[in-house]
Amino acid sequence: MMRRSCFVGAYEAVANRTRSTNFSVAAYYNLRLSSTTTTTTRVTKIRPAFRGSIPATTVRNLSDGGGGGGVGDGGEREYEYDYLVIGAGSGGLASARRASTYGAKVAVVEMGRLGGTCVNVGCVPKKVMWNAASIAETLHDMKHYGFTGYDSDAISFDWSFIKQNRDKYILRLNSIYERNIANSNITSLRGQASFQSNHTVSITPPGGGGGAPTTVTAKHVLIATGGYPTFPPGEGIREHAISSDGFFELEELPRKAVVVGAGYIAVELAGVLQALGTDTSLVVRKGKAMREFDDMVSDTLDEEMQRQGIQIVRDTNGVEKIELDEGEEGTKTVTLNNGEVIKGVDTVLMATGRSPLVESLNLPSAGVTQTEGSGHIVTDELSQTSVDGIYALGDVCGNVELTPMAIAAGRRLADRLFGGPAFEGVKVSYDNVPTVVFSHPPIGTIGLTEKQAVERYGEENVKVYQSKFANLYYGPWQVEADCKPKTGMKLICAGSNELVVGLHAIGMGVDEMLQGFGIAMKMGATKADFDACVAIHPTASEEFVTMFPWGLSNQVTGAKVNPLNGAANAEPIL
Repeated sequence: MMRRSCFVGAYEAVANRTRSTNFSVAAYYNLRLSSTTTTTTRVTKIRPAFRGSIPATTVRNLSDGGGGGGVGDGGEREYEYDYLVIGAGSGGLASARRASTYGAKVAVVEMGRLGGTCVNVGCVPKKVMWNAASIAETLHDMKHYGFTGYDSDAISFDWSFIKQNRDKYILRLNSIYERNIANSNITSLRGQASFQSNHTVSITPPGGGGGAPTTVTAKHVLIATGGYPTFPPGEGIREHAISSDGFFELEELPRKAVVVGAGYIAVELAGVLQALGTDTSLVVRKGKAMREFDDMVSDTLDEEMQRQGIQIVRDTNGVEKIELDEGEEGTKTVTLNNGEVIKGVDTVLMATGRSPLVESLNLPSAGVTQTEGSGHIVTDELSQTSVDGIYALGDVCGNVELTPMAIAAGRRLADRLFGGPAFEGVKVSYDNVPTVVFSHPPIGTIGLTEKQAVERYGEENVKVYQSKFANLYYGPWQVEADCKPKTGMKLICAGSNELVVGLHAIGMGVDEMLQGFGIAMKMGATKADFDACVAIHPTASEEFVTMFPWGLSNQVTGAKVNPLNGAANAEPIL
């Protein structure tokens, strides 16, 4: 079976726009394939995710002409484009739009929806479903605040309703992205990209019948094609399971589901399904989910998932096979490698890993080095690959696979290439990147785990502050204390100055409190700096600035302007 190719989509920017009409913010646009186009060459590892249509008046295959004019290369060589971006996801489009603000002639190659995974089958629709699940949890809890009716027919949930409105929301965003990319004068080329050399890319029109391949040339080429979900080997797994992409195609709420995986995608979708009423099992290969996170986080999540009713099937070593049951109900039987069997399953969702979307790019012809085994593209800290003029960022590199990270890296790359001397050498940092997992409850984490800190600095140089408590939200509940959902928080400090090198939290609201602490850690905050900030009461976030013992750390600040002991505020430079 062929792997899903780096398909690329086409959209020609509005012709009468002037080159001065540019915007520096990242823009996204949902390019949907024409409903009349048959993608006979598209055989994938995953359920179809990027489907739809685009108005025929805005789409033009390269074989129809119009590849762009020549752009000088310092008198040495002319290229059709200053900057060719392969892949129109978050990182690629952010970089393309930033380059356009500097006057660069830019083209983006894509076949699927612009915006990539995050916009279409990732962050955005996932958060919508997380919101729905959170509302379901609130309705379940309302009796503790004097509201009645949860157990009556007065409250019901309609999966198709939220799916339709979620999809309409994505389409509404798509129209905004379309206008933004047009305003940036970025040429969007539809087809499948493949390198012929480091400056020449062949683009095959989609569907197999759109004309002969066309080549384009560019002085700089960025690979930002992202990744795709993969399936492990096993009898019936590809045939009878869906990926995370397939989750967003479900037309109805499953009665019984098995989610396979131990990473953030698995725990997020398992939490959504369970909260909305699905009998959910989470199958993990080893002892628990989220093993790469700090133990306080992963252990608390494990407890909370069980409290919510998720059945965690441990130490399975994965799925052996999936069989379709006899009868018309279409249920399945899942057999695990440890011999356990789960019967009567409506939906099996595999969230066991992702791979870089690079197979069709013909990287060897350009000399681009890849990581053996995984296929990720090797780059330096400036997104430079092993070949001059070819760059890569985002999920194809396998380093901090987060949408905002790709956006930041993409913008900085464009700044270096086209922004002039002021941006020479600017780069992003892949350290202390705040991360949120939209599990139930949500997780927020920055920096090192306790184990990592001890390994890096030595146990004698690490000091840990932590707290576990029930959020005030659960205060009026007349239940045993152990039955109340818990919030866990942890500060990991290193050195005599107690520099905060790790911050971890799980519980209600931590997703919205993390960003500010991320700024503090990027600026080198110490435990004394945290203690110097007066708490906001009553909130859960105040726990981070009141960790016991409060105010007794070495009075050493990481700030440029000392905030300790009642020091005056910093003043702006006028």
